[in-house]
Amino acid sequence: MSSHSLRGPADPPHPASRWYASHHTWLVGWLHRKIGCPHGAADLAQDTFLRLLTARPIDHVAEPRAFLTTVAKRVLFTHWRRHALEQAYLQALAELPQATAPSVEDMALLQEALQAIDHRLNGLPGKVRQAFLLHRIDEMTHVQIAAAMGVSVASVERYVKQAYLHCCRQDGDAHAP
Repeated sequence: MSSHSLRGPADPPHPASRWYASHHTWLVGWLHRKIGCPHGAADLAQDTFLRLLTARPIDHVAEPRAFLTTVAKRVLFTHWRRHALEQAYLQALAELPQATAPSVEDMALLQEALQAIDHRLNGLPGKVRQAFLLHRIDEMTHVQIAAAMGVSVASVERYVKQAYLHCCRQDGDAHAP
């Protein structure tokens, strides 16, 4: 059975498909100007339209390009954050003595783990994410984190707790039926 017959002949296409037809070329050009790579821009445009498919209903949006720009900026921010994480990791690897450098397979596993961590922390406010990473990765105490971030110890405790709860909620979502 074709997908057309499942939808029915009178059902209109999803608004995202109309937006894709009308605005995809424009969005790729906008993203290309932002990142300077046509292939990366095309990938980010695809990610933007995928987010539209899972977003709240978009039928009522009066300015599709403005809405697309907002969604694309979020996709672009995630892209840059992941790129910065990868670059920091690669820099740390480059500074390791050759004898302790991980194998290609270990590097791939570590990169996958870093992406999983980044995905879990996605959506957290910057200070919450920073406090959590300083606590878990750099093994700093709450007092040290408070001094480094210029906030109170109580704030650090709240940030770390918020990050743990966020990760636990995502863990529960991943195992939900």
